[in-house]
Amino acid sequence: MLALCLSTSAAAQSPPGSDWPAYGHDALGSRWSPLTQINRTNVAQLTVAWRLQLGEAANLPKDRRMSFEATPIVVDGTMYLSTPTGRVLAIDPETGMLRWKFDAKLDTRIHFGDFANRGVSTWLDSKAAPGARCARRIVYAVLDARVIELDAKDGKPCEGFGKKGTVDLRRGLRNKPFETAEYEETSPPAVVNDVIVIGSGVADNNRTDAASGEVRGFDARTGKLLWTWDPVPQDIEDPAFASWGGEGAHHTGAANVWSVIAADPERDVVILPTTSPSPDYWGGRRLGNNDYANSVIALKASTGQLLWHFQVVHHDLWDYDNASPPALVNIRKGDRVIPAVIQANKNGMLYVLNRTSGVPIFPVEERPVPASTVPGEQASPTQPFSTLPALSPQRLDPDSIASYSPGIRAACQAQIKGLRNEGVFTPPSLEGSVVIPSNVGGAHWGGVAFDPDRQIVVVPVNHLAVIVQLIPAEGADEGALHQEGDRLGYETTRMHGTPYYMRRRFFSAPDLVRCTPPPYGALVAIDLKTATKAWEVPLGVPVGLTSGLPTDSQALAAFGSANLGGAIATAGGLVFIAATPEKVLRAFDIETGKKLWEGALPAGAKATPMTYAGRDGRQYVVIMAAGDGDGFGRSDEVVAFAPR
Repeated sequence: MLALCLSTSAAAQSPPGSDWPAYGHDALGSRWSPLTQINRTNVAQLTVAWRLQLGEAANLPKDRRMSFEATPIVVDGTMYLSTPTGRVLAIDPETGMLRWKFDAKLDTRIHFGDFANRGVSTWLDSKAAPGARCARRIVYAVLDARVIELDAKDGKPCEGFGKKGTVDLRRGLRNKPFETAEYEETSPPAVVNDVIVIGSGVADNNRTDAASGEVRGFDARTGKLLWTWDPVPQDIEDPAFASWGGEGAHHTGAANVWSVIAADPERDVVILPTTSPSPDYWGGRRLGNNDYANSVIALKASTGQLLWHFQVVHHDLWDYDNASPPALVNIRKGDRVIPAVIQANKNGMLYVLNRTSGVPIFPVEERPVPASTVPGEQASPTQPFSTLPALSPQRLDPDSIASYSPGIRAACQAQIKGLRNEGVFTPPSLEGSVVIPSNVGGAHWGGVAFDPDRQIVVVPVNHLAVIVQLIPAEGADEGALHQEGDRLGYETTRMHGTPYYMRRRFFSAPDLVRCTPPPYGALVAIDLKTATKAWEVPLGVPVGLTSGLPTDSQALAAFGSANLGGAIATAGGLVFIAATPEKVLRAFDIETGKKLWEGALPAGAKATPMTYAGRDGRQYVVIMAAGDGDGFGRSDEVVAFAPR
């Protein structure tokens, strides 16, 4: 009876909308809070309410970099968050005091491609008695591909799940990982009713038959595998099977889901944002559109049955992943309210689809794009272009390069001569191609935030171009290639199973100043009532790349910054975002894009903030501000802001 009373009391102190119970606020992933205590009139009064040192330094070798990208959740009066080294912490959300912690003992000596973790999920067992052990569970994925369930009260494993609380995701894959670091988990699982749905992260550009990207559903109580869905179709009867042609096409790896999965529990549906097949930049062994890759996929959550799919990039040759989590929202068109999926892509386009059918709500047009000149490659002759305003530039005009500095302009224009530069979807080439948007976006894993009242979508984007070149492997001196690549600032990768190396670098002057015209990064708002761009503002200022740039702070603000991290929106008319290497969290007016507030952080926050109402009646805004050990700095803190 005491446990029941305590449970009821906690629920009474957490009215609807006051918590933040999932990565994107709820399973739908809109990243919108109905809270209004913090609003446009008082946001300037925010001050630090508490800070918490995470203690991660003791878990990691000093020479290892890791990205703190988790968005905390708050449910039943407790905050939960995870760290890259496999720890989960339970925190008092009003004071920042630690309640418990669990350590999964990740082997931090492994060189994972993306040493990051974006958070945890929670599940309430409807069959468990109130207050029973593991009635509420914290569900999270460790970087080394383990799913673990913990009792939300004390952080101890729920031993009835899998093997003593753990399920190993490496078991049963079609293509086994070549090494531990090739297959990882960076995003929180989706929990839909009584099913855990989870994808995977697969290392880019290694080989044609990279680790496979199956998405799987597990029983949330027992960890039993319920279903598997493969983005590379294996059944000849599957309508998508014929869209994979060429030698070994159906042994292709990746096309995985490494971003966050959105769910519609009432409809028993999960929405998957799939990514590029392996390898990213040459598809001669996987000819055709490669249906299900680079797509928005709707599956029945309880069975894994395919309901519909919509491909946003055909035969990807650019690493144009659906890195952004989908947002499931309601769109108003006239007198109709349409359940929708909003999906932003690295290609700088925004797609809005009917949630029940996958049919575009705002038209998408197939338009001709440039052909490939690389032997063995067949680029798709058309690509699907959204008719909504582009989120980021779709072409690099040589005349627009670095107009603020004659010296930088000359250096950049000298580089672009002889490169293919035909706008978005210019294929990689032997001579080198300008690719814009790049593999870091356009829209990146920061995703979208949606205000349902104003029908405004807010998206952080990058404007940076890259140069991509394919180099024949036959007769190449790998050591010399890497040495030259290091000298010129290229990333060089042997794409095993293909005839080529891939070389890629940001399109920059010799002093690392970007050749792309500013702003380098921006925050963009699209008004879905009018299908127009509501506003766009540069996001941040360049950090560490100021040689040759204006020194006046106002002029420098127009340059924006490369960014990684997401935004949230609130009913108070605000957008909160960090995402740049600068040590600040910012608030913007969602209707105008005007910056209203900045709060100091101990490091750049490569993460998405969240907000909740405490039991003390105050609204808090919290962000993990621990950097990445590199350009975003290095710290070890979570920071909470609240009104004075």
